[in-house]
Amino acid sequence: MDVINKLINGNREWVEDQLEIDKDYFQRLSQGQEPDSLWIGCADSRVPASEVTRTKPGEMFEHRNIANMVVHSDMNLLSVLDYAVNALRVKHVIVCGHYLCGGINAAMGNRQNGLVDNWIRHIKDVYRLYENELEAIEDKQQRFDRFVEVNVYEQVFDLSKTSIIQNAWAERNEPKIHGWVFDIRTGLIKDLNITFDNQTQLPSIYKIDSEVVMK
Repeated sequence: MDVINKLINGNREWVEDQLEIDKDYFQRLSQGQEPDSLWIGCADSRVPASEVTRTKPGEMFEHRNIANMVVHSDMNLLSVLDYAVNALRVKHVIVCGHYLCGGINAAMGNRQNGLVDNWIRHIKDVYRLYENELEAIEDKQQRFDRFVEVNVYEQVFDLSKTSIIQNAWAERNEPKIHGWVFDIRTGLIKDLNITFDNQTQLPSIYKIDSEVVMK
């Protein structure tokens, strides 16, 4: 119970701090949210989106799972994406991986981990796509870091394949999708300069005829 009490007390202290700065803070917060971006990140407790980007409540919509994956059958992720894009009309979607990611590390090995292996298999699929490049990297840590980066790229790519994103591009030329990596060792975010903002970057097989879909 010491841990639970610490959390509750921490919340009360946070409320007091906010009210000391602005007595109307929570009244305004209760009026709604207008975030400009959706963050798709890892569930790792060391990578809290609002902390590492210094954003306030209401400024960033957020979804987190193991290794920041975009799985086409994940209704949780798709529901968050649909709400962020079509209801909140975010301008940016950020996929942020992080170095020293446990999910990525597990996908590099052959150890059984239990139920989570079903999720890790999706990460292993990414390794298979980049196997030649990754296996050519002799230094294990460098290979690990590179795997984190290419995984982010594939999740950006997978977001771009969705009808949610492609319909939004057709309707209003938004949102832009970005790929980042957070370095736990330095605290800094690395922009991988991976940005998708239209269908032209997709192979034709993935392009959706949005005019037909939207009728």
